[in-house]
Amino acid sequence: MAREIPDLHATVRTGTGKGAARQTRREGNVPGIVYGGDADPLPISIPFNVLIKRLGAGRFLSTLFNLKVEGHDDVRVICRGVQRDVVKDLPTHLDLLRLRRTTKINLDIPVEFANEDSCPGLRKGGVLTVVRPVVELVVTAGDIPEKITVDLAEAGIGDTLSISGVDLPAGAKPTIDRDFVIANIQAPSSLQSDDEAEEEQVAADEVPTAADEENAEE
Repeated sequence: MAREIPDLHATVRTGTGKGAARQTRREGNVPGIVYGGDADPLPISIPFNVLIKRLGAGRFLSTLFNLKVEGHDDVRVICRGVQRDVVKDLPTHLDLLRLRRTTKINLDIPVEFANEDSCPGLRKGGVLTVVRPVVELVVTAGDIPEKITVDLAEAGIGDTLSISGVDLPAGAKPTIDRDFVIANIQAPSSLQSDDEAEEEQVAADEVPTAADEENAEE
């Protein structure tokens, strides 16, 4: 299933330069520019509160948006930079890049786990430890997956679930060349405690006592 692309509403900004940008900020907006895609740059403004909310939600720089500007066709964009005030750390300007549907981009894709109820390791009391709740993939702008799925149907205690064992959507691939861990199933804490106690007892039994040393000398 293709991922739903969130809308980002903006208005055309009249005037350019520092003076016009300051006026935009006084009006409660953040100035920006849309560029690329074989079209002329388009000065825009986005309500300050809307941008703050988007930034607070996280992964703003790796999220694909459907930019809606009155009087212009909708276009898919990705943010390529947010300038901030050096003192207040608040956004003062943003750069948006237009994308074609065939453009390859890097995006964070959420990870979902399937068959947790029937997972052998979890049914025995194991604990699923998620190392990467999202995975950065190279995807096509026109076909962004909503998620990737990790199947736990045959995972047992001590098993490691790596990216190499996941069926990725067509046309998508990890940005990292090497194999990497997404999650693992650890033994329950009670079992770990029993194992540690047993190891300590074995170690203690292997330590020679004074009597052992005397008998060895005889």
